[in-house]
Amino acid sequence: MNNISIIGAGRLGTSLASAFGKKGYSIKALSCKKSSSAKESQKIVGKGKALTDNVRAARLGDLVFLCLPDEEIEKVAAQLASSNIDWSKKLVFHCSGLLPSKILKPLKDKGALIASFHPVQSFAQKKTDPADFKSVYFGLEGCSKALTSARKIVRKLGGHPFILKAKDKAIYHSACSIASNFLVVLLDMAVSLLKQTGLNEEKAFQVLLPLVQGTLHNVKKFNMDTSLTGPVIRGDQKTVNSHLKALRAFPSYPETYRKLAEQALEIARREKRLSSQKIRAMKALLEER
Repeated sequence: MNNISIIGAGRLGTSLASAFGKKGYSIKALSCKKSSSAKESQKIVGKGKALTDNVRAARLGDLVFLCLPDEEIEKVAAQLASSNIDWSKKLVFHCSGLLPSKILKPLKDKGALIASFHPVQSFAQKKTDPADFKSVYFGLEGCSKALTSARKIVRKLGGHPFILKAKDKAIYHSACSIASNFLVVLLDMAVSLLKQTGLNEEKAFQVLLPLVQGTLHNVKKFNMDTSLTGPVIRGDQKTVNSHLKALRAFPSYPETYRKLAEQALEIARREKRLSSQKIRAMKALLEER
């Protein structure tokens, strides 16, 4: 099974298609709602038919990837299942980190092997270097035969497969969102604060970027507990109090700071980096309103 059809050739779908093409898979179809988007993806990938017909696209592939928004997967699966396609020789993967594979049950009932296939990575644009999938982890969940094929595909991309239980998909996806999406939110907050000192947005970002990169380097080299620094983990109440006072001018920022500081304090408690007396004092400060 080397013929691949991508339904939903957006940023993830196009990135996967490019990577698959470089690894010897035959890209047969790239389907999007808009013809212009499908043609754009085809130009990037350099292979496959640009289509707006999902059924026609699915018919061309032995491996069908649904790289769609979560709210569209069930509808498209039902649409495909109602076609006259012979699904008994096809594998269908959806790429949602949240939804279980059972959302593809209409296709399973028609004979398809099904699984969820989620790369733990973010894709900011369609044009992604295929090498970017190297060493990426993929969360897989589904029927055993589909998972066997999914593991092989991930390894061919240079990634690392791991198996999830359907009941754990929501907590798994929450972890991914916190690590990726909320990191961007926090960086946006930090940049907006630094702009108050007179720096423009680009300069503020450039000032903070080495700090963020250095922290991630430390986490990778050591571990999260060792890499956590700052006033909370030191029990420095004066500094934390100064931060809270400065943040009063920014709606919602103080509350976000308090919640994150409480999590940092929990790490300090867990790792025995602060005395119980200092932990109580810091907690009292953070709970003041």
